[in-house]
Amino acid sequence: MANTLLWYIPNQSRPGHRGDDVVDGHNSLDHLTEHAHALEATGWDGALLGTSWGRPDTFTVATALAARTTTFRPLVAIRPGYWRPAHFASSAATLDHLSGGRLLVNIVSGQDDLAAYGDAEGDQAHRYGRTREFLQIVRRLWAGEEVTFEGEHWQVRGSRLGLPPVTPPRLYFGGASDAAQRVAAAEADVQLFWGEPLDGVAERISRLRDLEQQLGREHAPLEFGLRITTVVRDTTDEAWAAAEEKVAQLAGAAGVERRRPAAVGQQRLLDLAARGEVLDDNLFTTPGTLGAGGAATTWLVGSAQDVAKSLRRYADLGVSHFVLSDTPYLPEIARQGRDLVPLLRD
Repeated sequence: MANTLLWYIPNQSRPGHRGDDVVDGHNSLDHLTEHAHALEATGWDGALLGTSWGRPDTFTVATALAARTTTFRPLVAIRPGYWRPAHFASSAATLDHLSGGRLLVNIVSGQDDLAAYGDAEGDQAHRYGRTREFLQIVRRLWAGEEVTFEGEHWQVRGSRLGLPPVTPPRLYFGGASDAAQRVAAAEADVQLFWGEPLDGVAERISRLRDLEQQLGREHAPLEFGLRITTVVRDTTDEAWAAAEEKVAQLAGAAGVERRRPAAVGQQRLLDLAARGEVLDDNLFTTPGTLGAGGAATTWLVGSAQDVAKSLRRYADLGVSHFVLSDTPYLPEIARQGRDLVPLLRD
């Protein structure tokens, strides 16, 4: 069913991310490698490594994990502004070369503590305009061109890579605003969606297909991915009992503060709760009302067969890349690798 099945590795500065097990050395190379080896052993293609200022540097972690694995593919989240385009193109080409063509890249343009690393926020149009130029320069350098580029946000002169990538890494991209969708339709390889219901994803895909035509996309057709939490147990009842227990823990967490998120896509997820607690048979919207965010805002809940059926319905819409996760991360790699991944590979 799936072209790419990825998990999530929590390269965090503090342990216990989203209810993960708190262990000594949670962000040590040995512990993170244990995650990567478990993914290789249970049929996953690789894992997303997220980015934000203050956590261990994502690109460094990915490089270390690639050196200790053979098939594991890191989906490395990076931010234009933290990186300059030619510098990133060179670093990514080097890692892709050293790993034998295993690198995947997730471009992030959302808000962060930019001032901490010397960047400026700018308005939404500025951020996404800069991202589009960034992707244009990177693509041309990866293609082996000598690039001179005079844009509004970036300039390079006579830039060429001495060592090209084995194959140009796939460029994943997120964002639901109009500005973000226009960048994805023109320059990304894979548009990632959060865990929206089927009708929302179908609407987004239709809109992006229209934008591809309007903008005169010059690359292969855009592909689509889903980033979501999957709560899987042996039976449907056991899965819902586990989900309710997790929700009770969220509800009891101290200091939960609900704020309207700045990101359009995140607000779309939170608005789903008004449509119902459970959508599309087993898309659980309650976590987002209790402080869960990002991929944890909505959950697909059920037996492996239930969740596989739901993911197949997304595949029927055109989704071919899946980034799944649940906590505790390491045991769930094994459980879902054993029970869910074979159903998705079938």
